[in-house]
Amino acid sequence: MTNTWEDVDSYVVDTLVGTEGSPALAANASAGLPAIDVSPPQGKLLNLLARTAGARRVLEIGTLGGYSTEWLARAVGDGGLVVTLEFEPRHAKVARENLDRAGVGARVDIRVGAALDTLPGVAEDATEPFDLVFIDADKVNNPNYVQWALRLTRPGSVIIVDNVVRGGAVADEHSEDPNALASRELIELLAAEPSLDATVIQTVGSKGWDGFAYAVVNGPAS
Repeated sequence: MTNTWEDVDSYVVDTLVGTEGSPALAANASAGLPAIDVSPPQGKLLNLLARTAGARRVLEIGTLGGYSTEWLARAVGDGGLVVTLEFEPRHAKVARENLDRAGVGARVDIRVGAALDTLPGVAEDATEPFDLVFIDADKVNNPNYVQWALRLTRPGSVIIVDNVVRGGAVADEHSEDPNALASRELIELLAAEPSLDATVIQTVGSKGWDGFAYAVVNGPAS
C-alpha cells in the first residue's frame, strides 16, 4: 500500500487537530467559495505559532470564509484582536457568520475592500503594533503587503506569507508566472531587508507542494 500526502494529512487531523473549525470549511463549501482555505494542519500551525509568539493583536490579509481567521482568533484569546482584510463582500459575509457561530466574532474586525486600499485605514486606527501578520491574499501583491506589515509591527513580531513555493516554480528564474515572479521578489525582499530575518519552509499535503515564508522583525524598516 502506498500512502499519499492526503493520507498523512488525514492521520494528523484525526490524531492531533480534530474537528475544530470544520463547520467553517463546510459552510465555505456550501456557499461556493473557492477551496483555497489553509488545510486543517496548517490552520492549527497558525494557531500554535500565534500562541508561541504570545500574539494578542493579529493582522490577516486575505480572509476568504474565515477558517484561518478562526484559528487565529482562538489564539489571541479573550480581549485579543484579529483585524482581517477581505476583497470580496460575499466572502466577508460568510466569514462573519462562521466566526460568530464559532463564538470568536467579537475578537475579529473584518474590513472589506482591496487590501492596499484598506491598509492605510488600519494604520490610522492602530493604537499599538501587531504581534503577528498572516498574508494569504493575491500573490502578486505579497511584496507590497510585507512592506505594509513592516510599518504595522514591532521588533519581535512575526510575519507569515503563505503559498510562496508555487509547486517549485519559485526556483525557476525563467518562469513567466506572475505569482512565481512575485514569490521570487518577496524572497529577495526578505533577504535584502535588514529589519527582517526570514526563511521559507516547503510543505506537502492535501494542498499539494507549496510552502510559506516565516520572518521575524528585528527592528524598524530600513
